[in-house]
Amino acid sequence: MKTCFNLLAAGILSLCACISVPAQEVKEHISKQFSVNGKNNDAVLAIYNVFGSIKVEGYDGDKVLLEIDKNISSKYPDEVAKGKEEFRFEMEQQGDSIIVYIAAPYDSRPNRNWDRNDERKNIRYKYQLDFVVKVPHQMRLRVSTINNGNVKVKDVYGTLWVSNVNGAIDVENAKGTTKATTVNGAVNVSYLVNPPAASVYHTINGDITVKYQNGLNADLYFKSMNGKYYTDFDNVEPTNNTLEKNTEKKSNSTVYKISKGNAVRIGTGGKQFNFETLNGNVYIKKS
Repeated sequence: MKTCFNLLAAGILSLCACISVPAQEVKEHISKQFSVNGKNNDAVLAIYNVFGSIKVEGYDGDKVLLEIDKNISSKYPDEVAKGKEEFRFEMEQQGDSIIVYIAAPYDSRPNRNWDRNDERKNIRYKYQLDFVVKVPHQMRLRVSTINNGNVKVKDVYGTLWVSNVNGAIDVENAKGTTKATTVNGAVNVSYLVNPPAASVYHTINGDITVKYQNGLNADLYFKSMNGKYYTDFDNVEPTNNTLEKNTEKKSNSTVYKISKGNAVRIGTGGKQFNFETLNGNVYIKKS
């Protein structure tokens, strides 16, 4: 009997050892606002996130309103406490320019080499910031994230620089010059007014869909390893002899075969718009 009891006890201990420990987490909601000149076309909001989503919407006002959900988690309870104490992000204002960035455990601003930080391998907690932001319509944006979230921008009319990795980019009702780049995600952009200067749309493993207003005059340059170019604009002409117009139709759009370096002119041309995707199609549509 004693032997059986010991075997049974050992089995229970073994079973307990196989049960995973649920993740521990600490959540916090932060609200912050900054006063700016809502009519200042040079006003800038920059957000350099790493893990989490960013949603920005323009409105008629003179404040930048930030709602941020912070989450620190780990399967090790002591690491949650460490993350709560160590993790820090900063919000700074200079005039009408505002920057939000992660300051610790490493600096998320560009050119800070945070991904080469030797201490990063010792971090055993996860952190995430999810942003919901309202800004004056005319504000310029420079926003980026890397994992665990999409980037959405709506009704912001200034210059846009939007970046993501492992997530989508959605821009709605834009008016400004645009640079939208992501990896492993779709890029979707629509304009109330066609961008006034050269713009760039890039992704790897995803489609690019851009909706312009009628009266577009631009030169469009395409690069794709495995993709086609579709458009429902009528006044389209190849600018070289390597672009082949097909008889194939898709949703009332004309289909073009594209390869590296191909270009077309819409209207009278002029502004240069660049589109690049490795595995995906490019759709140029009328709004």
